Amino acid sequence: MIVKLSDARRDLYRKLAKQNGYRSRSAYKLMQLNNSYHFLKSNDKVIDIGCAPGGWLQVAKKIVGPGGKVIGVDLKEVSPMENVITLRVDIEDEELIDQLYNILGHKADVLLSDLAPNVSGLWDLDQLKQISLTKSALGVAKKILRKGGRGVFKVFEGNSLKELKEELKFYFGKIYLSKPNASRSVSSELYIICFNYLY
Repeated sequence: MIVKLSDARRDLYRKLAKQNGYRSRSAYKLMQLNNSYHFLKSNDKVIDIGCAPGGWLQVAKKIVGPGGKVIGVDLKEVSPMENVITLRVDIEDEELIDQLYNILGHKADVLLSDLAPNVSGLWDLDQLKQISLTKSALGVAKKILRKGGRGVFKVFEGNSLKELKEELKFYFGKIYLSKPNASRSVSSELYIICFNYLY
């Protein structure tokens, strides 16, 4: 039986997640990205959009420590997690920003977005949907990130990516494109890591 490298890698991180008590293998994507770019720091106030089932919440909570705060936002229900607040709300909901402010008392240091659409298999359509979700996450970031804050946004490769990168460059001082090892090699997902929110 021939096992594809991408499948073996996916199974490895799924197994590691199970062994180490993480809710999803995507926890390793966030760990690897942060090991490379150090956008999460002790005492940070972090918002994680598209947080279900909670792998990124677990990683963020560990890094920011007891002096930090982590809030997850998703339409899906997320099992309760100690020292993490989750909101079951649409990111387009006008009340979301008020809810976030009420919890934090001020703006956030970091916004994470691992949003992805339900994939249809029609690549151009899926990529457009994904970029649209990321733009919605950027809309939240623009209202809740402090000046100098950081953002991490999942993106799908494709024709719309260039335009999104230009938009992000307008709002952030520096941006980097990265693909962590925990992402499947055949996957078209990338992450844009953004530093120094300008407004």
